Amino acid sequence: MNIEQIASEVLKLSPHDRAMLAETLWESLETPYLVVPELSDDEAIVLAKRRDSEIENGEVEPLSHTQLMARLRNAG
Repeated sequence: MNIEQIASEVLKLSPHDRAMLAETLWESLETPYLVVPELSDDEAIVLAKRRDSEIENGEVEPLSHTQLMARLRNAG
């Protein structure tokens, strides 16, 4: 079964069951997919402003959700 087939089946689940599955999958991932430790509101604002500046200055190129998901699918 491929990812598209699995996704099709998973989307038939209730929202609660999909959320539980998503949490289970997320927790199963290892480095480099570890969740960043929670940031304080002030730290999150500083980080968001820095990332916005990096985009505005052309230092990084943002990805759309579609591009990110395609890269993740091709990485595995």
